[in-house]
Amino acid sequence: MDQALLELLRGCDTPTVCNAIEVAQGKRGFSNFTRGTMVCSAPAEPAIVGYAVTAQLAARAPSTEPAETVRARRMAYYRAMYDAKKPSIAVVEDLDYPDAIGAYWGEVNTTIHKAFGMSGALTNGVVRDLGDLPSGFPVIAGSVGPSHGFVHVVSLGQTVDVLGLKVSQGDLVHADRHGAVVVPPDIIPKLADAVEKLRRSERVVLEPMRSGITTFDEFEEVWKRFESSRT
Repeated sequence: MDQALLELLRGCDTPTVCNAIEVAQGKRGFSNFTRGTMVCSAPAEPAIVGYAVTAQLAARAPSTEPAETVRARRMAYYRAMYDAKKPSIAVVEDLDYPDAIGAYWGEVNTTIHKAFGMSGALTNGVVRDLGDLPSGFPVIAGSVGPSHGFVHVVSLGQTVDVLGLKVSQGDLVHADRHGAVVVPPDIIPKLADAVEKLRRSERVVLEPMRSGITTFDEFEEVWKRFESSRT
């Protein structure tokens, strides 16, 4: 992924990327996206785009492992985030979901991850400290809550599940207030052209509708051109 593609994707919302993947594949049915409604800490900021650094955590009960083991894994987690290929996204599965109560993503952790050069975070877990989070590091989360509970890192680097989206270490993720998708590796070289083709086809219907039509026959003609542009 070169800089031009990165900037293009940051300027797209996630529905556009989801549709563009289908354009590149030449068919409908792409399904590697989140389900349900997510919370975005910074809905007005650009989408987050980057390679996934994965982990799992839990917070409803204290860890039963020795304190030194928990501490060592926490430092290994931070090291993995720090060393990650950039642009990068922290993709963290909360194993307590759908009863997650521990907000790992608050002012402290978001500031740390931003300082590591990461683009944002995607989680099925909890975010807090809204209004105090640093700019330029959106968190796409499963819920908002006040407590950190007994939050602790459980594992690193495995495939995780965030609201139905399977994400493996190194996957290219695009996320915003609509949710997230994983971009298939074979689609990445085709994605810029697919986004432009998608935008061209949408202009076929959007421009005349925004300008205004006077008869339904006009609409039928516009729709015919729109369907033709999509094939």
